[in-house]
Amino acid sequence: MLTELSIRNLAVIEHVHIRFKAGFHVLTGETGAGKSIIIDALTLIVGGRGSSELVRYGADKAEIEAMFELPSTHPVWHTLTELGISADASEHLLIRREITATGKSSSRINGQLVNLTMLRKTGEWLVNIHGQHEHQSLLNVDEHIHSLDLFGDSEVEAAKKNYQASYDQYMKLQKELRELQETSKQALQMLDLYRFQIDEISAAKLKMGEDETLIEEKRKLANAEKLFQSSSEAYDFLYATNRGLDAAGKAVSRLQDIVQLDPTKLSPLLEQAQSAYYQMEDAAYQLRDYRDGIEFNPSRLDFIEQRLDMITSLRRKYGENIKEILGYLDKIKSEVDTIENKDEHIRKLEDKLAVEEKQLGVAALDLSNLRKGIAEQLAGQIEHELRDLQMERTQFRVQVEQILDERGILVEGNKVRYSRQGIDQIEFLMAPNPGEPLRGLSKIASGGELSRIMLAMKTIFARIDQIPVLVFDEVDTGVSGRAAQAIAEKISALSTNCQVFSITHLPQVASFADVHFYIRKEVDQERTFTRVQDMPDSGRIEELARMLGGVEVTETTLHHAGEMLAMARNKKARA
Repeated sequence: MLTELSIRNLAVIEHVHIRFKAGFHVLTGETGAGKSIIIDALTLIVGGRGSSELVRYGADKAEIEAMFELPSTHPVWHTLTELGISADASEHLLIRREITATGKSSSRINGQLVNLTMLRKTGEWLVNIHGQHEHQSLLNVDEHIHSLDLFGDSEVEAAKKNYQASYDQYMKLQKELRELQETSKQALQMLDLYRFQIDEISAAKLKMGEDETLIEEKRKLANAEKLFQSSSEAYDFLYATNRGLDAAGKAVSRLQDIVQLDPTKLSPLLEQAQSAYYQMEDAAYQLRDYRDGIEFNPSRLDFIEQRLDMITSLRRKYGENIKEILGYLDKIKSEVDTIENKDEHIRKLEDKLAVEEKQLGVAALDLSNLRKGIAEQLAGQIEHELRDLQMERTQFRVQVEQILDERGILVEGNKVRYSRQGIDQIEFLMAPNPGEPLRGLSKIASGGELSRIMLAMKTIFARIDQIPVLVFDEVDTGVSGRAAQAIAEKISALSTNCQVFSITHLPQVASFADVHFYIRKEVDQERTFTRVQDMPDSGRIEELARMLGGVEVTETTLHHAGEMLAMARNKKARA
């Protein structure tokens, strides 16, 4: 769960440090007091986009820190390891985000600098924020398939991976076939060029590493005279009379004469002298052999220079080295084969594509049938949750269907439209009242109904996605009366599975909170400040009375607020 949140210089907040508990938290206050800024801070912590406009006027930067306490089995620890972030599951997880007045942003996880992508991947496992804008995602039919697949969890994921692997292979073959079929006059013109290039490279009969070998040989032939003269002189210095070896031999002989007179000191010197003599003798013989093997061959040197010039010319046109030149040769040979045998290659690709289409159709049907079963389960659970939310007579269905398309893939004798998500078109349908037909949410659902449908879905998914912090930003807008009471009870029940935060203007919702924060705005010396107050029971009653009665708080509204708080506690105790 989220244990602490520290905010500095974010919008109208100068400095706020809040400690949280488990359970259901509400944030209330007058419109414009800064309640949503708390949510904005959490959004930034989990990788939301920041801007200089969020930095408090006159400050250099905004700073947000959040501390989380999570079990060692939580998936975020694995994600951190994959991202290369040091983290100990036995300790708290600390995230820090800074945004400068110039708009630059920096983020740290446990003190380690991370980029925004890494922060988002981590944040996906920590906080789920739901605002009024999410009603639009419920109305967007394209998003419904993702909700269904999330509900299907690992079962759908395995079938989907199998389908997508076949889909990717199918699309790859389609692309190859399309490119081959589009081979036209330009390709035929390239054929002559390719043939010329193949002849030119093949005629060179290149060998791997040949250029390095030739360069080495050229260096020796070009300097043959110098090599011969210097090696001869070196040999003469070592072997000629009264030179190196003769002098070393005489030194060894003199030491042998006197070594017995002082063996302790002279024996080591004699051994060194003898070793030097033998090494000089061996070097002299090797120098002689090397000198005698030096080749004077101007014609060979001329051939090497011509060969290197030819290789240099090929390198300028086909590659940086012989390996790249030969690689290019293989590539254009394949291109020529494709062009010359285009019809045969097309036939083979079409055969492969037909086989892959069958496999894709089977994988698509398996995924679709799986989704149909899961759709019934999801619809049943949503209806169950809606009954708790004063929509007991509402029918909810998850429609799974395919759209016929001549350009699609063959599935059970019909050509159907397909994408990387499968062949299914998923849509949530609802009939709010008995006797009415099922229709899309966008056609019949009111704002209050959408709020309850979304809450029902979040209640279901909270048991699946393992996200410890769930935030509702005024999602109860458009709801009142018994429906508001039902929403309050449902959010409270949801907080037994995860830590829940809600910005609300409904006293029914606020009364069910385990922790109640009051957000107020103050003006001091012509500067605006936002304060966050953890409300005691007496303060909660007064705030609930304000929410019930508006600006003027009477004894009646205070009494009503007290009763509301007591009733909420009794209901929670019995739950």
